[in-house]
Amino acid sequence: MSSNPMAELLAAAYDDVRRATYIALDVESEARALAVVEQLGPAVDGYKVGLELFHRAGMRLVEELLARNLRVFLDMKLHDIPNTVAGALRAICQYPVEMVNVHAQGGPRMLQAAREAVDNSPYKPLLVGVTVLTSLGDDDLRMLGIADGPARAVVRLAKLVQEAGLDGVVCSAQELPLLQGMVSSTFERVVPGTRRAEDAVQDQTRIATPQLAMRNGATRLVLGRAVVAAEDPLSALQNYWRAMKEGLNG
Repeated sequence: MSSNPMAELLAAAYDDVRRATYIALDVESEARALAVVEQLGPAVDGYKVGLELFHRAGMRLVEELLARNLRVFLDMKLHDIPNTVAGALRAICQYPVEMVNVHAQGGPRMLQAAREAVDNSPYKPLLVGVTVLTSLGDDDLRMLGIADGPARAVVRLAKLVQEAGLDGVVCSAQELPLLQGMVSSTFERVVPGTRRAEDAVQDQTRIATPQLAMRNGATRLVLGRAVVAAEDPLSALQNYWRAMKEGLNG
């Protein structure tokens, strides 16, 4: 382990995994979010703003991140009637965020309305569809009336997302092999919930290591509590980026 994680993380050798990373700002306040950004410093240029932080700090925090020339994944998981989702996206796309998501289970008309709203907006972020949440396992899906398990559900929803012209999907690392050959190399496969073998699983169910995720075609990883809540976030990030590099080179 390098005694100076920041020096290693700033190296050009990590540029590929830097571009493939969003750090999840799933924290309780704008002040805490900005403290994380300061702590990770110039090593990290991409952050995910999710529902908790957005409902606490709103677009003010997003504007602050953009003013710092940071890439923003606005993790809104929009899921409503087509007109409402399109209106929400028209509002979001007044800002130069890099990526935004909708729930694929909103159906084809909602996905098409989302695509049109982004295409006709001043800024055109990557638009990705959430397939099956990584917290859901077989038993959860059976209770929701999805009897054939998460893998087949992800494949069905990924096809729906692709047919609607979206830019990619959010899925667990476990489904990545099923998407290979089914989607183009430019189709985004955004993966939350990766964990190194020694890290706590927490509330995730369908997980895999960052090495395996990158090896199986993930284009972007969302890294959350395993980095942000670590005793030494820079060292934790160093471990994850080394693992991601191993997967890319694997």
